[in-house]
Amino acid sequence: MKFETLAIHAGQTPDPITGAVMTPIYLSSTYQQDGVGKPRQGYEYSRTQNPTRKALQDCLAELEDGKHGLVFASGMAAEDSILRLLKSGDHVLAGNDVYGGTFRLFDKVFTRFGISFDYVDTTDPESVVENLKPNTRLVWLETPTNPYLRISDIRAIAELIHTQHNDPLLVVDNTSATPYLQRPLEMGADIVFHSTTKYLGGHSDVIGGAIIVKDESLFNELSFIQNAVGAVPGALDCFLILRGLKTLSIRMDRHAENASRVVEFLENQASVQDLYYPFNKRHPQYKTAQQQMKNGGGMISFTVSGGRAAAVKIAESTRVFSLAESLGGVESLIEVPASMTHLSTMGSPLEVESGLIRLSVGIEHPDDLIFDLDQAIKKV
Repeated sequence: MKFETLAIHAGQTPDPITGAVMTPIYLSSTYQQDGVGKPRQGYEYSRTQNPTRKALQDCLAELEDGKHGLVFASGMAAEDSILRLLKSGDHVLAGNDVYGGTFRLFDKVFTRFGISFDYVDTTDPESVVENLKPNTRLVWLETPTNPYLRISDIRAIAELIHTQHNDPLLVVDNTSATPYLQRPLEMGADIVFHSTTKYLGGHSDVIGGAIIVKDESLFNELSFIQNAVGAVPGALDCFLILRGLKTLSIRMDRHAENASRVVEFLENQASVQDLYYPFNKRHPQYKTAQQQMKNGGGMISFTVSGGRAAAVKIAESTRVFSLAESLGGVESLIEVPASMTHLSTMGSPLEVESGLIRLSVGIEHPDDLIFDLDQAIKKV
């Protein structure tokens, strides 16, 4: 089946008792067993497994062309579980433009357990290989990155690192692209990660995370961690993300159409200096983006003359774009990453320009979005 059909039907059969088309929200914390140690259909306790959660996990696995999906209470909980694959003395090589929360987890939490991290320009596959160490266990890619929307060649990096003697696992954060635009497992990634809070949920009403893999032993290890640590989502959260997935393809096409219109507008603004959008022909990784993504997505970043003061003025002057963190909802959002989502990178090599503005372009009418940005920019 095609992606659009899988998003609606994968893992989601009508309820066998009532025929309900929508997956039921199983709020039970525990399940009656058929005998001592004989759980019915594998269900014993909802931290371990839940029918609504299973439907979501199975759906995500199919959408990413994986075999197994695992979902978590937040994107950070999913990231935390991946890092629990490591032990003291292991090394992680990551991009130098990762999400601020990812950097905070790496730098402020896991370094305390003897795990080391280095950050390199992952848009250059050779640079990735050159910076591998004998103890490198994970290579962590975010593509497109947040907030500079840099693109890494997943296939090239996978081919290069998997020929190394230590063969590190390749993790790809696919949050910004979604499986509709980009499928990393098909390009050689070992683990795909999502903050399902963003485009997969799509309506800014749920927090969640997900991991998708093909390898059975890797799944078993991560599944054990999921159950042992217990950072799992509730059934209602899973239902909301399942509901969002049904319209993912339609929304992502509209996000990209609107973003392209906004990019055209911003290119003609004298005050706009640097403009970052993967499907803009001026983007340094434009060809790579076209090769591995279906469209450019809904995220745009740019700087304006006047630095931080001008960026803050613009962000505080929009009326259709809401001044808010996060991304991927149907509504348009605007923020200044250095002072908001990426504040944790301040003073580090990953520090974000103070005058950078990030847009999450929603599905409103593009004329209204452009008018809103125009009036905000004119106030600087």
